[in-house]
Amino acid sequence: MNLLPTLSTAFIVLSAILVAIGWRLIATNKRAAHRKVMIAAAISALLFFIIYMSRTIFLGNTSFGGPDELKIYYTIFLIFHITLATTGAIFGLVTLYLAFKRNIKKHRKIGPITSIIWFGSAITGVMVYFFLYVLYDGGETTSMLKAIFGF
Repeated sequence: MNLLPTLSTAFIVLSAILVAIGWRLIATNKRAAHRKVMIAAAISALLFFIIYMSRTIFLGNTSFGGPDELKIYYTIFLIFHITLATTGAIFGLVTLYLAFKRNIKKHRKIGPITSIIWFGSAITGVMVYFFLYVLYDGGETTSMLKAIFGF
């Protein structure tokens, strides 16, 4: 079932591309276009999250299927990615909140930091995808529901 991981990864890449476009638009003082593109980036990130969480809850997560001697490095990398992604999501929500509340002074300060974290999250997310589905065959996938409730 590689369709869902591929689709969710595509949405997070699209989100990062849109953030980069939005950054360029605001640098050229195209505020209305910046707003539209950044909203599209947020929607793309939300679609990623919905697909990712649905897959995690109903189908499960795929474990690393590569060589055992690389598993520890993959796990450390995955923890780094999860930390970046969580931080990026929190910063993203705060940045959007500041923009919608028209607190532009704070939005301008936190926006570039948020973008850099988001780019790092997207890049490491694509790398996790490659480790799990391209470079190596995925390991076991266990549903969260099955793991918790036994069905």
